[in-house]
Amino acid sequence: MTGAEHLAIVAAGLGAGVLTSTVGVASLVSFPALIALGIPPVVANASNTIGLLPGALSGSFGYRRELREVSRPTTIAVVLTCAIGAIGGAALLLALPPGVFAAAAPWLILFTCLVVGVQPWISRRLRSRHETPPGTRATMTPATTFFAALTGVYGGYFGAGAGVMMMAVLGLGLDLELRVANALKTLSLLAANLVAGIIFVFVADLNPTAIVLLAAGSVAGGYVGAHIGRRLPSGLLRALIVVAGVTAAVLMLR
Repeated sequence: MTGAEHLAIVAAGLGAGVLTSTVGVASLVSFPALIALGIPPVVANASNTIGLLPGALSGSFGYRRELREVSRPTTIAVVLTCAIGAIGGAALLLALPPGVFAAAAPWLILFTCLVVGVQPWISRRLRSRHETPPGTRATMTPATTFFAALTGVYGGYFGAGAGVMMMAVLGLGLDLELRVANALKTLSLLAANLVAGIIFVFVADLNPTAIVLLAAGSVAGGYVGAHIGRRLPSGLLRALIVVAGVTAAVLMLR
């Protein structure tokens, strides 16, 4: 790679780090950048997963105040569920043809964007039907656990839009402020990517240069993104998540 290409990957990592901690579509920036430089898709995907780990870590650190507002058992349940799901996703990436799951990914992202957009209305309907007052859903139900695991599988396999999916799962399954759900989403995807990344280190083809450059950019972007995400009004953050998810889906369909 040339010096300009190195800088481009660092910049992609920076942008992806910001997106990791805010709207949750980090790979929308970094994965296409690696593909544009001629890195094969599966190699780019595995390298991208590992390279963005520092961004998710710094983003989770930046959200430490919000994470204290979630009970420890709930945090552990969400993190473990995503991590276990990611094992299956990583196995799928290595075992299946590259286009199998990716073909469904844009439609999954569009569906979850719809869910994120209408989540407040759905939550109000669910509470009224079950006579559950706001703020009382603090533990993982079987349905929430299942969909969180499914998001972990998707995150381990491909990952673009996994943050949007997790925001939808947390928004429907738990009574959390959007900024707190965003923090928990960042931490859970860190766990999923960490597990998938460990697997990729041992069994996948990687591009070490891309990993190092992405990591350098994402570690700063993740921390900055956490501060941005904390200050965004809930309505604006929800709108940005939907716009980013739709953009990711449209680009993946091209």
